[in-house]
This record gives sequence, C-alpha cells and structure tokens, in this order.
Amino acid sequence: MITDMDANRFRTHSLQDARLLRILSAALAAVDPFKAVEKYLPNVEGNVFGLGIGKAAIPMMEALAGRIPLSGGLAVTKFAPRDASGLYPVIEGGHPIPDARSLQAGERVLEFVSSLKKDDTLVCLISGGGSALVTVPSVRLEDLQTLTALLLSSGARIDEINILRRQLDRLKGGGLARATKARIVSLILSDVIGNPLEAIASGPTAPDPTTSEDARQILRKYKLEKQVPNSILETLESGSLLPNFRKQAAGLQNVQNIIIGDNRLAALAALKQAEQEGFQAEILTHELQGEARDAGHDLARRLRIDSSTKPRPFCWIAGGETTVTIRGDGKGGRNQELALAAVTELAGLKDVLLISLASDGDDGPTDAAGAVVTGESARRAESLGLAAARHLSRNDAYPFFEALGDLLKTGPTGTNVNDLILMCIL
Repeated sequence: MITDMDANRFRTHSLQDARLLRILSAALAAVDPFKAVEKYLPNVEGNVFGLGIGKAAIPMMEALAGRIPLSGGLAVTKFAPRDASGLYPVIEGGHPIPDARSLQAGERVLEFVSSLKKDDTLVCLISGGGSALVTVPSVRLEDLQTLTALLLSSGARIDEINILRRQLDRLKGGGLARATKARIVSLILSDVIGNPLEAIASGPTAPDPTTSEDARQILRKYKLEKQVPNSILETLESGSLLPNFRKQAAGLQNVQNIIIGDNRLAALAALKQAEQEGFQAEILTHELQGEARDAGHDLARRLRIDSSTKPRPFCWIAGGETTVTIRGDGKGGRNQELALAAVTELAGLKDVLLISLASDGDDGPTDAAGAVVTGESARRAESLGLAAARHLSRNDAYPFFEALGDLLKTGPTGTNVNDLILMCIL
C-alpha cells in the first residue's frame, strides 16, 4: 500500500534531500487506490462481484474484498503480485501494446460479466492501462498491435489513442456494461487529463461520444492513414458517422460511475507536504500536455529565469501527461525525455532540481519511473563523454540518466494518475 511506501525508493545520486523524498511519497499516498476504494465505495447489497481492470487492479480489489464478502471476482493487471490474497483469480495482460494475454483477458472478462444475473451487483474497479490489458478487438490482434505502436510513436495523446480503441473493441465505450445484466458500480482511478469517463481505460462502463469519423481524423492528424492495416480502415469506414451517445447513455442506466482519484489530488498533496517541509510552493498545472522535450525545456527555462528571485526553498508542482514523437532508436519514456530536455537549460545552476515521475512507476518500455536533473547534470555527463543533445536526438534518455545514477526506479507503485513534476530551488 502506498501509505506504507518507503520514501527512500525515490532516492537517486542527485535526489538525496529527505524533504523532497517525503513530498513525492505524500503525493502518491494521496492517490492510494486501496484507501480510495474504501472511501468512495457506496453501500451495495445482495450478491456482489468484483472486477478489477488496470495497473491498480490489485489494491483496488483487495480493498473491495476487505469490505464486502464477494460472490466472485476477477482482476486483470500488468504485474500480478506473488502475495495476492487468492480470493479471486488474477491474470496479466500486455501493456502498452496488447498481446495474446490481453486477448485472453478480454474473453475472460466477457465470460465473467455475461454470466451475472439481473439482481447481482458488479463493482468495476478501473484504472489506467486497462485499454491495452484487456481487449476484444473487431480486427486481428496483429493489426491492433501495429496500430497501437504507430500511435504511441507518433506523439498521439492517450485520449486520442482511445478514440480509435473504442471504435475497434467490443468491451470499450460501454461495451462491458452492455455485456452484463447486473447493476454496475464503477470506481475509477483517472489517468487521463480532465477525467473524461469514456477515455479512462477507454470507458468500459461509459458511453462513447465519438464516432468512426473522429477516429479517422486522428489517423489523418498524425499522417497514419497509409501506414495502418487495411482492416483498421475498413472497420472504421463501416462504422457510424453519427454519435449515438444519448442512446448509449439510456442503455447504461444501471451504471454508476465514480471518479475516486486523479492527478489533481496528487498535486494538492505534494503542495501540502512541501509547505509542511518549509517550502513555499505553487501548483503550475495538473493538465500538462504536449511534446515531452518541449515541456522539459519550457519548465527548465522557467526554473532558470525565476531561480534568482524566488524565496528559498521553493517548489513548483506540475502534473499531466506529455507525449513523445519517436525520432530515433533509443531507450526511454516521456518522463525521462522531459528530464533530458531540461539538462542543458539548467546547466551550471546551483541548488536546483527537476524531478519527473510517472505515478505508476512505469515510464515507457523501461524499468524506470522517470529521472532527476540538477545544475550539475550537464557537467557530470560531459565528464563521462555524454552529451544531452545527442541523446535527446535519439530519444535515448535511459542510458544517459543510468550513467549518472539519476534514474528513478520505484518499481510498480500500485496507482496510476499520470505524471508528476517537481521543480525545486533549495
């Protein structure tokens, strides 16, 4: 559980200040999915079944099982823990690109929910990552994998990617809810800016306000129409051009959707803890978007310009989710790339840090959660024969920060509410 999180898991070569470690720990503790389920779970009676989908599925299911004797349950997550309670089956799916396990998970989920009766209650516990972890696609898995890889490398936002996923999957866009006769209470941990219900895990219990034309517009925006498999285009062309949102919503009247945690709560907790640690602190935004390298440069520039005028210690807090357009063959993730883009701008500044952290502990296809930059990072890198600009041109942040000892390696945190960036003047 995040409340028991050892703050030292955030420690790196440059990040040693216990105050900053406690700020990061407090931010994630505020969006502990176990406590959030306990707090927001409404009274439910009769035969209650639990279904967890996403990176936070296990702590959410554990909280539910601790509160209510379940008549049955199922959890699908990225990393199945070895010490699960055994009260319900746990299966793993593929992420960020769905795989055969995701397909098997989708069939299991459909089988599970379709077996429930009208008088049953299904408590759905939804968190980020669910779109890839569970899928029942209307196209071949291989084609869906190609589409997903293209979108991820193009710099598309998660809400844009999920528009396409909803058009190509039987479970998404309210499909899960339509597949069961049971009443549904859906507790949702948001990893999407603005908390749109249809975008979080592609909205398995929410109606879809978008159309197949919206999906095609995403392909055109990122110039992918000639690269995606023909089956994708054919399926979209045969889809509806008119949103049937009202009709969908009317068919989902047995669903209660409740947001139980998001990036804003994490940012507010970081602010409160920073003030308790003696910092003057300010939240810049919890809706940070755009290219990771652009965001990193802009945030670092602000830190450079204002570092001489702000009272010390000072801490800016930002949250959101950036994207990366793949230009090279390097290794990294959006938080590492954001940090790498800040290295040159912060070079030579004394007593400053920029910390970029994926709240789930999982930054891109790596074992890192993000990275830490100081005014010494450029000099230290140069002494090792490393150049930030060269690594950035290849999207190769991971080996750069690994050499500096400044990769954040928290392991899976059990939660997922986008990213958190701290900019500190000590």
